[in-house]
Amino acid sequence: MAQISPRYILMLGTMSALGAFSADMYLPNLPNVAHDLGTTASMAQLTMTFMLAGAAIGQLVVGPLSDHFGRRRPALIGTGLHIVTCIFCATAPAVFPMIGYRLAMGFFNACSMVVATAVVRDRFVGRDAARLISRLQLIIGVSPLLAPTVGSFIGQYVGWRGVFGALGLYGVGLFLAILLKLPETLPVARRSPAVRDSYRGFVYLLRDRNFIALAVIPGLLMGVLMSYIVSSPFVLQGEFGLGKFQFALIFACNGIAQIGGAQANAALVKHFTSSQVLRVALPGSFLACLSLFVIGLTGWGKLAGFLVALFCVQLLQNLSPSNASALALTRHGERAGTAAACIGFLQSAVPATVAPAVGLLGNQSWSMGLMMAVCSGVALVVLALGTPIYRPGGTAELDRIPKAVGLARQP
Repeated sequence: MAQISPRYILMLGTMSALGAFSADMYLPNLPNVAHDLGTTASMAQLTMTFMLAGAAIGQLVVGPLSDHFGRRRPALIGTGLHIVTCIFCATAPAVFPMIGYRLAMGFFNACSMVVATAVVRDRFVGRDAARLISRLQLIIGVSPLLAPTVGSFIGQYVGWRGVFGALGLYGVGLFLAILLKLPETLPVARRSPAVRDSYRGFVYLLRDRNFIALAVIPGLLMGVLMSYIVSSPFVLQGEFGLGKFQFALIFACNGIAQIGGAQANAALVKHFTSSQVLRVALPGSFLACLSLFVIGLTGWGKLAGFLVALFCVQLLQNLSPSNASALALTRHGERAGTAAACIGFLQSAVPATVAPAVGLLGNQSWSMGLMMAVCSGVALVVLALGTPIYRPGGTAELDRIPKAVGLARQP
C-alpha cells in the first residue's frame, strides 16, 4: 500500500466517527434531557432512534450524490449542516423539535461517513483498502471508550446542551480539515453523468449477489456489537452484581480488545488477502459467540468464564467487517459512493432490529449470547451461500478486481 500520512487517516477516521460521537456523547445525558424538556424517558430515547434512522436514510441519499458531484462538496455541506443542527439541538425548547433536529443531524452526519468510505475505494482496493479501513476502525473504536465519559463530564458541569456545543466544535474542526486537507478523489471523468444515473447504481448493486452478501456481513456483525452494548449493563450489573466502576473497567477492556482486533487485521492483510482472512475469521467469531451463549445458558465458569468468552468475541469483532467491506467496495469502484451507502445503511438498519429483540428476550447472559451467536451465524451462512469463498478457487475469485471497475487511483 502506498504510504499515507497518519493525519490523513485521522481525518478520514474522524469523518467516519462523527455519527458515533454524536450518539455516544449524548447517550449518558438522556435522563437529564427527559427532565429538562418535561417528557418521558421513552420520548427522550426517540431522539436517539430518529438520529439513527436519519443516518440510515441519509447514507442512501448521499452516496449516489457523491458519485455525481464528487466527494468534497457533499462532505463540506453535510458537515456544515451538522454544525447548524448542533445549534438547534442546544436551543431546543421541547422534545418534538428535538426529535426533528436529531433526525436531521443523523442525515447530515451520513455525508461525512459515506464520503470517508468512498474515498478509501477511490484510492485503494483489496487488502490495501482493508488495511486502511482497519485503521479507521481504530479511531471509530475510541468512541464507545471516550465519548460517553466526555459527554458525562460536559453534562455534569455545563448541562446536556453543552454536549451539542462540543459536537458543534467537533464539526467546525472537521469542516476546516476537509476544506484544507481533503483533496477531491473522484475526477470529473469518473463521475456519473447525471444524478438519476447515480441512483440507478442501486439496481446494479442489487444484481450483484456477491456484493449483497459481502455488504450485509458488516451489518450483521454490528448486530453482534449492538447486542453486547444494549445488554451488558443489565447482564454485568444486574445478573452478575458488578458495580458501576467494575462495569466501566470491563467495558473499557472489551473496547481495547476491539481496537486490538482492528490492529491485528491491519497486520494480517499485509500477508494474506482480505478473503483469506475473512474465510477464517468469521467462523472463529461465530464459535466465540456460540461459546458465550453456552456459558450464559449453563453457568459454566461463572463470571470468569463469561468474561473470557466475551473478551474473545470482542477481539475477533473487527477482523471480518473491514475485509468484507473492502471486498464489496472493490467490486464497484465506479460507483463507490453508492456502494458505501449500501454498506453503511445495512450497518445502521440491521442493529436497529437486533436491539429490541435482545430486550424482548430479557437481557440475560444467555439471551445476549444467543443474539450474538444468531447474528454471527447468519453472517457465516450468508458468506458461505452468497459468495464462492468456500469453494475451490473462491478466495481468488473474490479478491480479483473486476475488469469493468478498473484500477484504483493511487495517491
